[in-house]
Amino acid sequence: MIHATAIIDPTAEIHPSAQVGPYCVIGADVVVGEDTIIEPHVVIKGPTTIGARNHIFQFSSIGESTPDLKYKGEATTLTIGNDNVIRESVTIHRGTIQDRGDTSIGNSNLIMCYVHIGHDSVVKNHTILVNNTALAGHVVVDDWAILSGYTLVHQFCKIGAHSFSGMGTAIGKDVPAYVTVSGSPAEARTINSEGLRRRGFSDGTLADLRRAFKLVYRQGLTLDVAIERLGEMAVETPEIEPLLESLKSSERGIVR
Repeated sequence: MIHATAIIDPTAEIHPSAQVGPYCVIGADVVVGEDTIIEPHVVIKGPTTIGARNHIFQFSSIGESTPDLKYKGEATTLTIGNDNVIRESVTIHRGTIQDRGDTSIGNSNLIMCYVHIGHDSVVKNHTILVNNTALAGHVVVDDWAILSGYTLVHQFCKIGAHSFSGMGTAIGKDVPAYVTVSGSPAEARTINSEGLRRRGFSDGTLADLRRAFKLVYRQGLTLDVAIERLGEMAVETPEIEPLLESLKSSERGIVR
């Protein structure tokens, strides 16, 4: 299951069911879980832990150290969960001691060609990062978010659950849960209705989320007042809670 031309460090732990293709380089302190497939010409450096049933395509660089000038060679990590698809020429850097010390990829994500995930970023579960999306360091992407091609995300930004960015979007502030943004700089457009409908949100819930969006973006309220009113709405519609929490937790301010 390991091609004869692959170079594997003696300290790497490769599950017997994993596959490693020709000309791969797997460095020290790398763990590769069961049924993971690593296509030819992939470089993986450690400390990196990769879970089960991942598929990593050719020419990807996984677990390289960050180019952040504050990084001085400290032993930081990359952690990748299960069932992720990492397409061609993706780059994912390990963390830094200035933050979490770990870059984290959750489960069941589709990370498409030429995506870059910077140091200390957190990509949670069921996300789609489309070709050439780039996450600067310290970015958090919550569950089910979709970032279209050539989306650029500034460091320390948070991308809310079920949110969506149009192609070529430049994100410099936090994107609340459920919100669709586009443009450079990014502007909020509407609720990600189509994505929510595909995930089983009812028409009634979608209507409530549209009202919540208008309350935040269309009624001229201060954010504090909008948060207070959303709290009242969330009593009747608990699906509003992720939007409410993403507003409360924002440190950079939200995309307007």
